[in-house]
Amino acid sequence: MRPLDPRLLRRSRAARGFLVGGAVLGFVQAGAIVAFAWALSTLVVGLIHGDLAEAAAPTVAVLVAAAVARAVAGWLWEQLGSAGAMRVKSELRDEVLVALESRTGGGRPVTARAATLLGPGLDALDEYFGRYLPQLVLTVVATPVLVAAAWAADWVSGLVFVIVLPLIPVFMALIGMATEAVQRRQWERLHSLARGFLEVVGGLSTLMVFGRAERQVDRIRTVTDEYRASTMKVLRITFLSGFTLELAASLSVALVAVSIGLRLVAGDMSFLPGLFVLILAPEVFLPIRNVGAAFHASTAGLEASRDALDLLDEAADAAEPAPSPSALAPIGRSGLRLRGLRVQRDVVVIDALDLDVAPGEFVVLTGPSGVGKSSLVAALLGFVEHAGEATLDGVPVGSATRSRSAWAGQVPVLFEGSVRENVRLGAETASPDLAERAMRLAAVDVDGDRLLGPGGAGLSGGQAQRVAVARAVHRLLATDGTLLLLDEPSSALDADHEARLADGLGELAADGRVVVVVTHRPALARRADRVVDLLEAARA
Repeated sequence: MRPLDPRLLRRSRAARGFLVGGAVLGFVQAGAIVAFAWALSTLVVGLIHGDLAEAAAPTVAVLVAAAVARAVAGWLWEQLGSAGAMRVKSELRDEVLVALESRTGGGRPVTARAATLLGPGLDALDEYFGRYLPQLVLTVVATPVLVAAAWAADWVSGLVFVIVLPLIPVFMALIGMATEAVQRRQWERLHSLARGFLEVVGGLSTLMVFGRAERQVDRIRTVTDEYRASTMKVLRITFLSGFTLELAASLSVALVAVSIGLRLVAGDMSFLPGLFVLILAPEVFLPIRNVGAAFHASTAGLEASRDALDLLDEAADAAEPAPSPSALAPIGRSGLRLRGLRVQRDVVVIDALDLDVAPGEFVVLTGPSGVGKSSLVAALLGFVEHAGEATLDGVPVGSATRSRSAWAGQVPVLFEGSVRENVRLGAETASPDLAERAMRLAAVDVDGDRLLGPGGAGLSGGQAQRVAVARAVHRLLATDGTLLLLDEPSSALDADHEARLADGLGELAADGRVVVVVTHRPALARRADRVVDLLEAARA
C-alpha cells in the first residue's frame, strides 16, 4: 500500500480536504455496517425463535436506515473522489505550468516529459482518488471499528481478525514493491513514446525533404511495442496479486466461519453473536481487498504525481532566494543598471556588459545574429541565469521584477477571441481606455472587436506583431510597470507602420518608462534616444 505523498498534502488544499471528508464518511459507513449487521442478525434470530413481534418494527427501521446510510455514503464517496481528483489535478497543473514557464521562458522547449505529465499523466489521478484512496481511508477508519464491534460480540473471532488482518498488508507490500518497479518502467516507456512522437512530428518537414520520413515508422513501432510489453507485465502482476489477495481474504473469512460453526455445534456460544460476527466478517476484509484491487489501476497516477512533485521540488531548489521586503520597495525609479553582466547558455553569449538605461529613455540594441540580443532579453526577464549586477529600480532582475516588466517576443502568440481580448490578456480588470491607448501606441489599426481564430488566425504577420506589442504595452500601463522589452517588433511591418510604432514607443518612454528594443531595422534605431551595438559593447 502506498499512502498519499506528504508533499501533495503540503501543496494541495483539495487533498487535505479529501482526507478530512473521507474520514467522516468512513466513520458513517462503518457505523452503518455495524447497525445493519446487528439489525439483520436480530431479525433472523427473532424469526427462528419466534419472539420478534414487539421489536420487529424498530429493528426493520434500523435495518433500512443503515442500508440507506451506507448507500448515501457510497454515493458521496464517488462524488468526493471525482471532485477531489479534479481539484488536485487543477492545482498540480497550475503549479507545474508556472514551474515550466520559469524554465522555458529563455527559449528552451517544453519536453516530452512535461507534455506527458500535463496530459495523460495527471489524468490518471482519477483512478487514485476515485478508487484507491477511498478504500485506503476506509481501511484505516472503518476496519478498526468493525474489528472492535466483532471483538465485543465474540472475543475469539476478534482475536482471529487481529492476527490475520496484518498478514494481508504484508502480501500487498511485497506485491507493491514488484509492481512499483514494473510501473516505473512502463511510465518511462510512455515518456519514450511521447518523446519519439514529438521528435518525429517536430522534424517531419525536414525528414520529408530528405526522404527519411518512412524510416521513422520502424522507430515508432519499436517504442510502441516496448510500451505494450510493459503494460502486459503490469497486467500480469495485477491479476496474480488480485488472486493472492482474494485467496488470503477468503481463507481468513473461512477460518472465522469454521471457528464459529464449531463453537455453535459444541454449544460454547449463542446464535445471535455468531451470526452477527459472520455478517461482519466479509465487511472487515472488504476495504483491504478493494485496496489491493484498486492499487494497480492507481499506480500510473501515483507515478505522475510523484513526477510532478519532483519537478516542483527541482523548480523550488533552483528558484532565487526571496528578496527582503525593503528590496521590493525601492524609493523612486532608477531604471535599468547592468554591471559586468555575463550570460551563458551552452557557451558564453554575453560577457562583462555594462549598460545604464534611465527612466524616460528609449534604447535600441543592435548587433549581428548570435551576439546575444535575445539572451539578454531572457536574462532581464529572469528566464536565464546570469552573473554580475543587473537591477531594475534597484531590485535584482528576476522573478521579483517580472511584475514590473512587459515583453513581446519575436514570434507573436495570439489566441482565439477578439483583438481587444488578446490585448487585455492578463490584465482584464484594467480600464478599457488603457487597451485603446495601447493599441494606438502599437499602431494597431485593426478593429478591436474583430474575432480571431485559433492561434490568432485572421491577421497578417505584421498585424499580429502589433497586437502582441499592444498587449505588452497594455500590461505595462495596467501594472504601472517600469521596463518594456521588445524583440524584433517590426520585422514584418512596412515603413509607415514601423514609423508609427516608433513614435508610440517614444511617447511611452516620455512617460518615464524604460523602453529597450532589440532590432535590425534602421527606422527604429533612428527614432531611439540611443543605439547600443552589443558586439562593440562587449569589445569595450
